[in-house]
Amino acid sequence: MARRRRLERKPLLAVVATVVFFAWLYLPILAVALFSFNDKKSLSSFSGFSLRWYDDLVHDRALLDSLVASLTIASIATVGSLVLGTMLALGLERVTSRRGRVIGAVTLLPLVTPEIVTGVAALLLFTGIGMKLSMTTVVLAEITFSIAYVTVIVRGRLTAIALEVEEAARDLGCTPAQAVRLVILPMLVPALLGAGLLVFALVFDDFVLAFFTTGVDPQPLPVRVYSSIRFGVSPSINAIGTLMLLGSALLIVAALTLPRLFGRGQSSLDLITGGHR
Repeated sequence: MARRRRLERKPLLAVVATVVFFAWLYLPILAVALFSFNDKKSLSSFSGFSLRWYDDLVHDRALLDSLVASLTIASIATVGSLVLGTMLALGLERVTSRRGRVIGAVTLLPLVTPEIVTGVAALLLFTGIGMKLSMTTVVLAEITFSIAYVTVIVRGRLTAIALEVEEAARDLGCTPAQAVRLVILPMLVPALLGAGLLVFALVFDDFVLAFFTTGVDPQPLPVRVYSSIRFGVSPSINAIGTLMLLGSALLIVAALTLPRLFGRGQSSLDLITGGHR
């Protein structure tokens, strides 16, 4: 028992390193949230709480247009990636040949490819085919980037569904399409909801792809914020950053916990990492 207690005790150096790491990572974010409530236009000294910068944000037409553009892009990209990613996951799960494994490995490339490479590639593609940069090009690039996330999450759920379930539906008279629509898809609803929320949060916050593929106006919100910072940081930027952080955090938490609310044993994080089988 004494040896077990010694093994369970956490080394002091590891605890200190962990605290320093999280402080270094999150204190600047907390500072952004704090100064969004500053009552004067200062990013170095805090003099009192005020909502004046949130009021300025509400009356900033350019930022509101960018917010609407980001919400639109994220919504369309979420729906598109869910449809295509689910179809791809269903197809890959039924292909057991070497070709299927190769396609599955290629599907994961966007997850490990630097996003700036994907952004440059998308820019070269759109300009090469003569397509004008606009919200449409941003949506197409985001869908392409997000399909991999949906495929991984949905395939993780599909592996937990016994093949006999679909075979039983076929024995009862369902066609292959009906078996997927009436049996498989309802069982995938928690994974689809989790993947959709996760993709929405990722696309809404994405800067690199949006920066390379957006047109002049309306720009997505991250690009608009970056453009504003280049001409001087306004406390209203802290306000929009705080709201974006809060909204994204809520979406990601919902994506990771929603499947458990449906009585499933796995969250979307478990499906991505392969844990909790």
